[in-house]
Amino acid sequence: MAITRQDVEHVAYLARLGLDEAEKTRIQQQLSNILETMRILDRVDVQHIPPTAQVIPLRDVMRDDVARPSWPVEQILQNAPAREGDAFLVPAVFD
Repeated sequence: MAITRQDVEHVAYLARLGLDEAEKTRIQQQLSNILETMRILDRVDVQHIPPTAQVIPLRDVMRDDVARPSWPVEQILQNAPAREGDAFLVPAVFD
């Protein structure tokens, strides 16, 4: 099944693409080549290959969520440009 010129024009219309004649010809040829490649792949025997959703094994890259002590407040605030008690002091954003 080759892609016809009318197919290309219809899809271009739906996608609101303004294609000139050379682009229509080029796209028609490229899409036909893609379909031909799919026809070749369709002939490959995959009867004994199980369906897969992921071709490489997945592994969890997140560390375990383990509770641990926090840093001391003094160490956290030691480089703060301004502070108020145990909190960072920042300029007001709203009036």
